[in-house]
Amino acid sequence: MWPTIVSYIPGWVIFMQAAITLLCPLGIYFIYKKLYAFVSSAGPKMKAIAQPNAESTAESLVSGQYEADVSYLQQAIGGNSDVNFREFVVKGYELRAVLVFVNGMMDEELINRHVMQQLMFGNSGMKEEKQEKQDSREPLTLSALKANLLPLTELEEVKELDKLQERILFGYTALLIEGIPAGLLVGQPNGSIRAITEPTSEALLRGPRIAFSEVLSENTSMLRRQGLNKNLEMKLYEVGSLVKRKLVIAYMKDIVNPDLLEEVHKRVSRIDMDFIAESGYVEQLIEDNILSPFQQIQNTERPDRVINALLEGRVALLLDGTPFALIVPVTFSMLLQSPEDYFERWLPGTLLRMLRFFAAFMALMAPALYISFISFHPGLIPTELVISIIETRQGVPFPSVIEVLILEVSIEILREAGIRLPKPIGPAMGIVGGLIIGDAAVNAGIVSPFLVIVVAVTAISSFSIPMYSAGITLRILRFVGMMFAAVLGMLGTILFMLLIFIHLTKLKSFGVPYVTPFSPLRLSDWKDLYIRVPLPLMKRRPEMMKTQKKKRRT
Repeated sequence: MWPTIVSYIPGWVIFMQAAITLLCPLGIYFIYKKLYAFVSSAGPKMKAIAQPNAESTAESLVSGQYEADVSYLQQAIGGNSDVNFREFVVKGYELRAVLVFVNGMMDEELINRHVMQQLMFGNSGMKEEKQEKQDSREPLTLSALKANLLPLTELEEVKELDKLQERILFGYTALLIEGIPAGLLVGQPNGSIRAITEPTSEALLRGPRIAFSEVLSENTSMLRRQGLNKNLEMKLYEVGSLVKRKLVIAYMKDIVNPDLLEEVHKRVSRIDMDFIAESGYVEQLIEDNILSPFQQIQNTERPDRVINALLEGRVALLLDGTPFALIVPVTFSMLLQSPEDYFERWLPGTLLRMLRFFAAFMALMAPALYISFISFHPGLIPTELVISIIETRQGVPFPSVIEVLILEVSIEILREAGIRLPKPIGPAMGIVGGLIIGDAAVNAGIVSPFLVIVVAVTAISSFSIPMYSAGITLRILRFVGMMFAAVLGMLGTILFMLLIFIHLTKLKSFGVPYVTPFSPLRLSDWKDLYIRVPLPLMKRRPEMMKTQKKKRRT
């Protein structure tokens, strides 16, 4: 249909259209570079927020005067309905004391048994001769309290009232005793914890059935159990200017490149935001190119994937409150790799990986190629096949690009609806909805049956990509490629691919080229690219990481 219309257009109009179409992508690319440079230079200057400031005024220190300290805390946080002040008397010393905690975030058994019972009734069973020595007992001090009265492993001394009230709201239990000029944080926050489950976004047939949880201490302990290496180091940061959260940077100190580690610390220390709700915030705040559609940081909920990345010289970031860890730097080929590639023998692993590369190409380019062949280059299709396609398109009122858009948008809406629906009906709704809509569209003559096959293959191919975020990127770029193909046919499709290759070549993740080992060419790293060679032959770590230890087995 379109070639017939184009034949009636004057040649100079077609020439101008082609010239504008060729120049527009270049103009868009240069505008994109200028915009990114402007955003990078004009963005807010972020301040480092590693550990809280230790400087405190005299007015904010714990004085040891019971009424004054308790009154300060009551005025500061006592208005919260979930903050509880439990006052009692220390037996044997007759000193007033108070426990301040948030309901539901304290370890009730620990506080009752090892703090209150110990301080309130610890001396009730003394023999008479010991009771006689009570009057000559020295005044209660902080060191005596730690050494003799509180049999706990987790005790933190805090002298600043502001820091004390902050820790209380974080879920810690604070202990104040009359005459002691410091507060004690007892135990750790112990709110409701989700049980350790299998990974939901990275399911495997073979491999560990364990995923990170929302509790940072549990996630770091999982890494310790996975690693069992004295060189595994974890550095703690606090991120968020109004609502603070803990963030841990994990790495192998004898393997990681010091320049990479310094860059990660630098970017994390610059994070300046009221609240970091999820690791996705961190990902967006520290990535190299905020305008690129490609993710430059890998997210995962699998501890085994994180520990393998650390052993390659990469760095992991774990945020409290989310089960997703971040891995930096990342390359494009990593997004198409699965841990199962290494759990299986090298032949099945290689086959599955090559299928994923092919599926990624189909997920990105299949609709654009369909539009190019049908609208501009039907002569490139085998004769019998093109006759069959023409017969199926009889009566379709739309050009191929509109036809593809209708079906692709419908599939995307179905996919999004399937994710948002309850789990028992979500998958069924996606499958049944796709079948019903596709069959109804063909029967109504809106789309051709051959296009339904193309769109179905495209959707299935996007599901085969291990990283969900990478699949979203290909889904976005798929529509851009369709527009290029609708204007210039195969020339537009090739131009679209060239622009993607140019962008990927210039893109970096924490200083590592995004398309390494393609460019710059590193043949030694091709052992783990398309073909996953046998494990005994993978003796060296990735050259691109510039690690301190080059060999995997030393």
